[in-house]
Amino acid sequence: MPWRLLRFVTSGKHPEPQMFTHHDGLKKVYDAVIIGAGGHGLAAAYYLARDHGMTNVCVLEKGYIGGGNTGRNTTIIRSNYITPEGVQFYDTSVKLWQDLSQDFDLNLFYATRGHYTLAHTDAALRTMRWRAEVNKHCGVESEVVGPEELRREIPMMDMSCGGHAPIIGALYHAPGAIARHDAVAWGYGRGADQRGVQIHQQTEVLGIEVTAGRVSGVRTSRGFIATSKVLCAVAGSTPRILDMIGVRSPIYIHPLQAMVSEPMKPWLDPILVSGSLHVYISQSARGELVLGASLDPYELHSTRSTLDFTEGLAAHMLELFPFLSHVKIVRQWAGMADMTPDFAPIMGKTPIEGFYLDAGWGTWGFKATPVSGKTMAHTMVTDTPHPLITGFSLDRFRNYALTGEKGAASVGH
Repeated sequence: MPWRLLRFVTSGKHPEPQMFTHHDGLKKVYDAVIIGAGGHGLAAAYYLARDHGMTNVCVLEKGYIGGGNTGRNTTIIRSNYITPEGVQFYDTSVKLWQDLSQDFDLNLFYATRGHYTLAHTDAALRTMRWRAEVNKHCGVESEVVGPEELRREIPMMDMSCGGHAPIIGALYHAPGAIARHDAVAWGYGRGADQRGVQIHQQTEVLGIEVTAGRVSGVRTSRGFIATSKVLCAVAGSTPRILDMIGVRSPIYIHPLQAMVSEPMKPWLDPILVSGSLHVYISQSARGELVLGASLDPYELHSTRSTLDFTEGLAAHMLELFPFLSHVKIVRQWAGMADMTPDFAPIMGKTPIEGFYLDAGWGTWGFKATPVSGKTMAHTMVTDTPHPLITGFSLDRFRNYALTGEKGAASVGH
């Protein structure tokens, strides 16, 4: 048993402070209320307190910290998107990621691995070239590579994919990385907590009070809170919260499943994605293979797992890596992906004054955690959308000004 853990076992008092402060009750009034204690909600609280000095903030979570999509993703971090708005937004996030462990004084296991998006057809390869040019124009490192480089860098991969979908090239994105998802939520939560933000778990939002077109309070399972600013950052529960204020959105919810293998000795350094096979794979710091696929093809507000997903994903993985046939799967899970028609998020103001929305993240929300928190904190304080999120406004759907990230979502469709 490690000595640090043994100290807790043998001591009558905790030799180190708790990660989060326990609060007996809610205050009657807060300057801002954030619904959702996942990565995005806690990041917004952290930057509100750290960058803007707004500490009379309450974060409400009906479950537990990081128990939603933050703890149900496959931890891939990248910025190789297809629109200038998306590339600049996610590149800012990647740069923020690189300093987070130091900011939090907490090891996030952030590791730059490189990211390959495999192309199996001429059409896919054309899209990779398009993405590479957009990335380079925005100062992001991406390039198209051929089969020779793939054979050299990933010699254990079957380039023919069992003869079903031969690999003819890939988009290589050197900054591609992974991190420990739960530690991200803990780091942002602890940082906000230390600055005076109150985090209330097991506290469900039952209604939102609107007076003369402006937010005036939040009704919860533990009482009423008066506030003039509310941020909704609840991923797959977004439609339910929006119904409380009578706001419609184009968001629809699909299950997104993933699974991990038993630990293995390290053999896969880069992150691999195949849009044609609808799979992605990386190896964690503990040696587990983290595996994912596309959305389930039906709308469902549920986080259950299915055998059909496991069988389909395993079959495609064996096309790429036949030697994995004897590797055991140890667990699988699902999240609720809040999808938009143009595969870009919805961020910023809404028709209700004082109500802000951070939603529509689909399969790409984890990588945006730092930048979404920073830009939404700015938006809440100034009541003006941050320049990085002007292309993600809710009214773009009414104005037919879609952002169009579908070609960069890889396996999210």
